[in-house]
Amino acid sequence: MDNLFQHYEQKLAESGIAETGATLMGVLDADLEWNRMDPLCKKLTPLFDCLTINSLLLIVPAEPYRSIIRFLAETSHGPIQPQDCETRTFLHDIPVCRDLNPAAISSCLQIRKGVVTPDYGIVTHGSVSIEQAFVSCSSICFASFVKFFSDYLSLAASGGLTGPHRRLFEKVWGLIDPMPEMDSTLLEGPFQTEFEVRTAMMEAGSATVKKRLVDSYFGNISYCCDEVLYISQTGSSLDDLEHCIDPCPLDESSCASMTASSELPAHFEVIKQTGARAILHGHPKFAVILSMDCRIADCPIKGECYRKCDRDRSVCGVPIVPGEVGSGPYGLCNTIPKALTGKSGVIVYGHGVFTSGDTDFNDPFRRLLEIENGCRREYLKRVEE
Repeated sequence: MDNLFQHYEQKLAESGIAETGATLMGVLDADLEWNRMDPLCKKLTPLFDCLTINSLLLIVPAEPYRSIIRFLAETSHGPIQPQDCETRTFLHDIPVCRDLNPAAISSCLQIRKGVVTPDYGIVTHGSVSIEQAFVSCSSICFASFVKFFSDYLSLAASGGLTGPHRRLFEKVWGLIDPMPEMDSTLLEGPFQTEFEVRTAMMEAGSATVKKRLVDSYFGNISYCCDEVLYISQTGSSLDDLEHCIDPCPLDESSCASMTASSELPAHFEVIKQTGARAILHGHPKFAVILSMDCRIADCPIKGECYRKCDRDRSVCGVPIVPGEVGSGPYGLCNTIPKALTGKSGVIVYGHGVFTSGDTDFNDPFRRLLEIENGCRREYLKRVEE
């Protein structure tokens, strides 16, 4: 069990979510075990009786998440309601409890992935494994970051910024990660064998996570070789792809796609329509934030713009398109391929960035970095106007 605890403490630290020693983990196997003794264990233990869970995670978030989440929790007057794709499809909203009262926490966790408290941090749970609790915690941090900076940009444009907003922005802006840069060249293609493809995908996936261009497991990656699209599995982590890559023939003659990424239809269509071999999808924060920056107050499709917007929008020369995961009438497979034709990157409203390349992952990875850094500079420019 100690190895399990150490593994997730390390993942939380490497992702910038929580500093070492700021995490309390409980796992129920034959007995309930905690990663360390803490007075809060007594408060949290009753949750294992109230809920159908086998793991629980309480973290004091690292900065800037700590200050952002505390601010949102104190000013939300109810659940925190981010508008990004991850929240819509996974979190729905983020409940707020004022303390660690087991009954109140249990009530929230019965219907949501996690709950935040101003003084204690984030509580999440897993019904099968602690990996679920880690993913929920990561998603809450991502969604809270996006919400705060999105709200700040909207308030700056409307003249509605308050003193507390300004003070917190000044504080957290200096605490966010430095702009990510490409440290070294990735494996060069085109790749000829399945082994080469898998090795290159694992390397690029790990690099994407290392540069914090994706949170939890919400990115995906693919490469086409000999009419087979190799793609990361649904629910897989980009930095742990060794056994999580599915070979999906372009003629769909295999059932491997049953466990493939839910965005397989979009990857298929990009390959077929653009001729690209490599596709990389991440969730860089400022690209997501700027994709939702719309100043049309009386838009007739307000609330559904993430899937129905038909306006010609872009940021830093990168097209912004709507779309939902899957292959329905508003599926990303209908919007991304056209936008990527003749371009190497596209931003999906509230969702993230898709980049493509002809031979390997060097261009897609470099473009992902360029788009995010460009969006961060553009964000600062807009709030200072």
